[in-house]
Amino acid sequence: MSFLIAMAGKGGTGKTTVAAMFLRYLVEHGKTPVLAVDADANSNFNEVLGLQVEHTVGEAREEMKKGGGLVDITKDQLIEMRINQSLVEADGFDLIVMGQPEGPGCYCAANNLVAHYMDVLSKNYPYILMDNEAGMEHLSRLTTKNVDRLVLVSDPSWRGIQAARRLQDLAKQLNILKGKAALIVNRATNGLSPKAQAEIETQDLDLIGMIPDDPLVAEYDSEGRPTFNLPPESSALKAAYAIFPKLLP
Repeated sequence: MSFLIAMAGKGGTGKTTVAAMFLRYLVEHGKTPVLAVDADANSNFNEVLGLQVEHTVGEAREEMKKGGGLVDITKDQLIEMRINQSLVEADGFDLIVMGQPEGPGCYCAANNLVAHYMDVLSKNYPYILMDNEAGMEHLSRLTTKNVDRLVLVSDPSWRGIQAARRLQDLAKQLNILKGKAALIVNRATNGLSPKAQAEIETQDLDLIGMIPDDPLVAEYDSEGRPTFNLPPESSALKAAYAIFPKLLP
């Protein structure tokens, strides 16, 4: 059974960068192979990993909904083939991008079929790391509801902490959380304000660590370089590596 780690947080918190660092940690510590899943509607996980993506699961879902264009092949066979074509292989991990529906109409049957093959695919990986959009739509519609770790990524602001609390509440309402939720504060400069600290303490958020604001991360982002390849001296990478063991079984 795969150990599913789901990353969530509002836009602009550096969630995908933290996800990339976590993926690197898993690979470097032999937790391989890892299935990395980009379930964010604004897909850019591949960019921080330095990978090119040609196909998405969303395209396969669209093709199946329209009936496909191949003869002598069932819809089940078509979706399985397209999902396997969507896998991007890398050293120690594979990446798959979920994408999203482009046309109108109900996608329930297509989503259910995709969910089935994602479950089959996941059995090949001891760890799955999923970078989610804030609303966690793919968690509720497409994938397993047994999330072992929900990693909430926030900036130090009170609004960011409040958004993380709402995401934790949503996960509980959807009944997708089998394990625990944990909070990581990213881009920290001078700690937390009293209001942000009070939000954490009163809303039952488990703060497991803080990652400092790192000029190297901003430099890599501005130059379009994969933050997956941050040098070992990166202060953000060092802090993140001290946090990640707390998230593993």
